[in-house]
Amino acid sequence: MAAKEGMNYAPKGKPAPVVRPGEFVFSVIGLDHNHIYGMTNGLLEAGATLRYVYDPDPEKVAVYRRTFPQAQAADSEEQILSDEETRLVAGACVTSERAALGIRVMKAGKDYFTDKAPLTALEQLADVKKAIAETGRKYGVYFSERLHVEAAVYAGQLIQAGAIGRVVQVIGMGPHRLSASSRPAWFFEKEKYGGILCDIGSHQIEQFLFYTGAKDAKILNAKIANYNHPEYPELDDFGDATLVADNGATGYFRVDWFTPDGLSTWGDGRIFLLGTEGYLELRKYVDVARSPEENNVYWVDGKGEHYVNVTGKVGFPFFGEWILDCINRTENAMTQEHILKAAELCVRAQMQALDVTHRS
Repeated sequence: MAAKEGMNYAPKGKPAPVVRPGEFVFSVIGLDHNHIYGMTNGLLEAGATLRYVYDPDPEKVAVYRRTFPQAQAADSEEQILSDEETRLVAGACVTSERAALGIRVMKAGKDYFTDKAPLTALEQLADVKKAIAETGRKYGVYFSERLHVEAAVYAGQLIQAGAIGRVVQVIGMGPHRLSASSRPAWFFEKEKYGGILCDIGSHQIEQFLFYTGAKDAKILNAKIANYNHPEYPELDDFGDATLVADNGATGYFRVDWFTPDGLSTWGDGRIFLLGTEGYLELRKYVDVARSPEENNVYWVDGKGEHYVNVTGKVGFPFFGEWILDCINRTENAMTQEHILKAAELCVRAQMQALDVTHRS
């Protein structure tokens, strides 16, 4: 069963190594978000070797090393950046600091793998693009709601096989449980977390681009609100947006922090995909009041109605593909263009959003 809080959601899959021990070494910098545990799991299962971990807070390092004791505690960030064996740096620092860390990593001659959202401002995006061009290094992003969810992986395989034809609309719902008392202070500071459409909305925008095969999109409209958390005045507890892609596909998504305590998991994430020859629904983390199982895939096509639970059946191929991309300088896991466009659009959605908090 999934974790009760999304911040602690760290999927584990079956080991599927693409490299031998010691062949691809990575280290970790930045432990501000617990998504780093899922990122680490994915890399280790794909055969990567974990070398160092660093965070300014030694307690965070101690907790991380209890789960991953093979990680050596580095004395400083520079120790990792100057380490010749480390080829990739993974990190989940404060959202607004991720771009700057990535630039330092790339300038040190290493590839970078950050938690989403990968940045919080268009100025950061420009700096990242410049660093990529100058260094030739990779700026990867952990869009976990697609990359680390077997239902989402399987949906991509179905679409690629033509199961529902051309995807013309994507509707996504990404509710999360707030668990405010366990969140760090920066989580409630908009300059640091970027706003709800930039933060958890980044998952939805990335999925929209991926499932539709779009290279670009426009934000037609977007809204944010703080409906029920006045004690956290900079928190958006609701957000939505409508998009149209360069290939004509349309999308709508809603994200919020209103998951009730009675739900067995951290959020009832759903994706609805409309194709020219069928439609598909993902009930990612639970099938409400029916089954606590994750990874429920429903689709209808010209042959009939279909359902399959894919837990343990498709795995998480991104991580192995990403490692091989870093080694071979290819783009099979995810293109840099796709990553940067998703990053841009989530910032633009936040910038364009109408705040409806005080409207009736």
